[in-house]
Amino acid sequence: MFTVFTKGAADGLQVVLKLLPTLCGLLCAVEMLKASGVLDFIATLLSPVTERIGIPADCLPLFLLRPFSGSASLALAGECIASSGADSLPGRIAAVLMASSETTFYTAAVYSAASGLKPARYTLFCALLGDLTAMLVSVQAVKWLFS
Repeated sequence: MFTVFTKGAADGLQVVLKLLPTLCGLLCAVEMLKASGVLDFIATLLSPVTERIGIPADCLPLFLLRPFSGSASLALAGECIASSGADSLPGRIAAVLMASSETTFYTAAVYSAASGLKPARYTLFCALLGDLTAMLVSVQAVKWLFS
């Protein structure tokens, strides 16, 4: 039993070593996106359209970053809740979105690096469509339940 355990642990370490370059690159790219101000610029450009469909401007950076990074989107959700209030519409939408969506690019990078396969474009398209659906349903569910 111990031999099987140690073999599994050794195999797990090999997977970690294969994932490390992909994770480092993804985390670096997300930090550069946040630090450069591109995220805020895109949010400013999209805010007139998103306000019309009911997405608060406070939540827009979170919506844009959520598919890329869980920790960065958690920080943005915290900022949204701190600035708007926990019982506010943006705060509730941020909380629901964090619970109902996935870090799509991170997950695709991890699974493709672990399996050695490149993510199929249809898989990524469908996953991003699911993220978009989660974002829109989060807004509508919070408005329906709390308005």
